Amino acid sequence: MPNKKTFIYYEVLVALLVTTLIVSNIASVKLIQIGGIVFDAGTIMFPLAYIVGDIITEIYGFKRMRRLLYIGLAMLLLTVLTFWVVQILPSPIDWQHQQAYSDILGFVWRIVLASMAAFFIGELFNSYLLAKFKVRTKGKGLWGRLMGSSAIGSLLDTTIFTVLAFGGTVSSAVLINIIATVYVIKMLTELLLSPVTIKIIDYIKSKENIDTFESPKIF
Repeated sequence: MPNKKTFIYYEVLVALLVTTLIVSNIASVKLIQIGGIVFDAGTIMFPLAYIVGDIITEIYGFKRMRRLLYIGLAMLLLTVLTFWVVQILPSPIDWQHQQAYSDILGFVWRIVLASMAAFFIGELFNSYLLAKFKVRTKGKGLWGRLMGSSAIGSLLDTTIFTVLAFGGTVSSAVLINIIATVYVIKMLTELLLSPVTIKIIDYIKSKENIDTFESPKIF
């Protein structure tokens, strides 16, 4: 029985996607304000998750990316469960940082649940559209497919996450500010890094000798 082909770059991309998802969610507990611009700190790193998702979908296909969504969410849930268990375990009387720990990592539950819903829906539609457009265009117009699918996926992700994570804790004006700011940051990041993303896709396709075309099914 022949051995299944091992994709070295795929394994690296999987690790990068999961790490990005976890770290950006932890960072998201902090809001940053620069002048009149407000955004959650996870925005600094989170766009990388969508870029990696685009690379995986374009090269290895929608089915693999969809499976990775479940893996990533499971690892994120494991992370927050660990934080929660650590939080409720008793600490020495002379340890003075329990409240600080609870204030920051104790808030992760809401952030993670919001992010899980937002990332799953946003990335699912992003990957679905990217794969769908690839079949229709016969693999042409990669830049347009990347930006078009990301525009829709990022809008869904940003809106869902912001409302679920911060609704009721800040004013409506701040919510709208966050959504608009984070969305623009994500799209600008994708736009600026798109030449690099395309080069990486072309490089991995040639090295791994794979370029997947498949009609995607969301479920």
